[in-house]
Amino acid sequence: MQLTFDTVKLKTALFLVVLLAADLATAHHSSAMFDKSTVVEVTATVKEFQWTNPHVWIQVIVKNKAGEMEEWSIEGLGPNSLFRKGWRPNTFSPGDVIEIKFNPMRDGSSAGGFIGARFSDGSTIGDW
Repeated sequence: MQLTFDTVKLKTALFLVVLLAADLATAHHSSAMFDKSTVVEVTATVKEFQWTNPHVWIQVIVKNKAGEMEEWSIEGLGPNSLFRKGWRPNTFSPGDVIEIKFNPMRDGSSAGGFIGARFSDGSTIGDW
């Protein structure tokens, strides 16, 4: 089988597209934005639990250092993985008062990566 110059260019281009796509897929699942060396633990009130792909989100209201209430966005794993760990779309309900642990964002924004939570009845989820 003899390869023409155009065939080699096409195969090279396809290879580069596949390589780039794999890199982008890996970048999406990076957790580099979280400061894994820091764990924040706060008491919070659940505002909303978003059971969505590719990651669930827990919107919570917490009291900041100035005593003001502010909203934080806590990112979890994907619903499929969490469902297998016992989570359900109603795991967190608006108004639930929880203790929550997370890795904060490196840039200092009001968000973080979920580690674990303790509910008012003492039950826990995640790594507590």
